[in-house]
Amino acid sequence: MSNRMTGSLARVFEGMGMALDSVRANKVRAALTILGVAIGVMVVIAMASMITGINRAVAREIETLGPKTFFVFRFFRGGLNISDGSDEMSPWRRNPWLTVEEAKMLGDLPGVKDVGYREDTGGPVSYADQKLSSVNIVGFTTNWPFVAGGTITAGRNFTEIEFAAGSNVAVINDALAETLFPGLDPIGKVIKIYGQPFSVVGVYAEAASLFGGGTNPITIMPHTTFTKVADYWKGWMQIVVRPGDSVTVADAQDQVIAAMRAKRGLKPSVENNFSVVTQDKLLDTFNSVTSGFFLVMLALSSVGLMVGGVGVVAIMMISVTERTREIGVRKALGATRREILFQFLVEAASLTMLGGVIGMIAGALIAAAVANFTPVPAEVPLWSVVAAIVASAVTGVFFGMYPATKASRLDPVDALRYE
Repeated sequence: MSNRMTGSLARVFEGMGMALDSVRANKVRAALTILGVAIGVMVVIAMASMITGINRAVAREIETLGPKTFFVFRFFRGGLNISDGSDEMSPWRRNPWLTVEEAKMLGDLPGVKDVGYREDTGGPVSYADQKLSSVNIVGFTTNWPFVAGGTITAGRNFTEIEFAAGSNVAVINDALAETLFPGLDPIGKVIKIYGQPFSVVGVYAEAASLFGGGTNPITIMPHTTFTKVADYWKGWMQIVVRPGDSVTVADAQDQVIAAMRAKRGLKPSVENNFSVVTQDKLLDTFNSVTSGFFLVMLALSSVGLMVGGVGVVAIMMISVTERTREIGVRKALGATRREILFQFLVEAASLTMLGGVIGMIAGALIAAAVANFTPVPAEVPLWSVVAAIVASAVTGVFFGMYPATKASRLDPVDALRYE
């Protein structure tokens, strides 16, 4: 058993050595083969890294809200939604807007510990000569650190009195503070949002962020102020619900659904004209969307592997032709068809795996660049590395089967006569 294993390893290394000889002897053809496989593997590694990083960031962000937190939306449908603008393709139009009154009503339910509501948009924010054209502007309730996560690191949050008065006060995140006030204390400074003066009362650090935490400039103001000054798409308020400590998520949801239906006067036979969404459902929806991108990634990478595979056929057929006499000698000395087949398959797989290794390195470098120079938290998953190695090896074996079979079936007498 030991001798057989040693012999098999020797043939593997022999095949790998011959693959490297083929690369040196046929540089252009080998380069095209390796390049095709490398591009396919690089796409897998780079795309998988970005998708994995974003999925994990979203999961971390939702976890910061607390495991029981859920949401009430005007409309929610999992997956990708396509609309041509018609009422039939835009079912959300049939749902009435969520209101502040409904949010306050939910906060009075016995199974609900706290409720917050928010709306957001993008708009211009400036201070002195520093001007940003598209900052994420959020109108929220005063309890936003509790229901949405976040820590005030300097100054304070806006108060209930400021909320009731619709005061022009804002809390900014540390990314916006660093951009507008490099080296300065932002507390008490007056910034302009939509051209109107706002006093900065606090700076906060995000508990987590979809794109890695704190990298996007954000300003939070009282919702009462937001509705007066912001240019936003009306009708898309989000309500965040935190159930009581002794209440299950299911019980709290039942109370919320019953209260909303009663408030809107819906009959038992009528479907909900609002959506109650748990964190698990949000994650499942997000993962289903990224799964679509993953399928596109596989299609793109398969093209590269096909190109590499065609190159394998070409270079291996040339190798078989050039080594016809060698194959004849080996057969004359007792080599079996199985041994010849194995040798050439190892050679083909070694060629494609070389491209796979190059592709993995390139993909990892792209992922590192994305993570360091963009907000996307790319992370190379272990499964993608394993999949890349397996895919490149399988490509070599599959496309190398025909040349290897042809080599193994050569007649030793004819092969020895070959010039």
